[in-house]
Amino acid sequence: METRDAISLLSKIRDKVNRFILSEMEKAGIDGIGTSHGDILYALFYTPRLTMAEISSRIQKDKSTVTALVEKLVRLGYVMKERDRHDARIVYVALTEKGMDLKPTFESISNKVLSVFYSNIPTKEQKDLLTILNKINGNF
Repeated sequence: METRDAISLLSKIRDKVNRFILSEMEKAGIDGIGTSHGDILYALFYTPRLTMAEISSRIQKDKSTVTALVEKLVRLGYVMKERDRHDARIVYVALTEKGMDLKPTFESISNKVLSVFYSNIPTKEQKDLLTILNKINGNF
């Protein structure tokens, strides 16, 4: 195996994980959103009110992408937007009740993904993998 194969393999794993997540969401009756939408919802599960800039930083996507993703979540009724009372340039995003209702399903899907991902991999190798991936991430 050549070292360049690692990049290809990472890409294939990412695609498989995303397909797995989308399949699990479909089984749970969650349609119309993708894994990037899930990143936003997940961030809001743990910090119920974030600015667009904070979301952009947390999910590591540019602000224009976050704006488009949030707009779809607003249309689907999962989040609402609110302008800051003192600075109209700041927009807050918060979960609606419908959005908060997704939390147990998302946690269940996350646990399933992790279970499959780390199946048959000893704890030491899991830690080593995370260390290596963090170093690679830092290289970019």
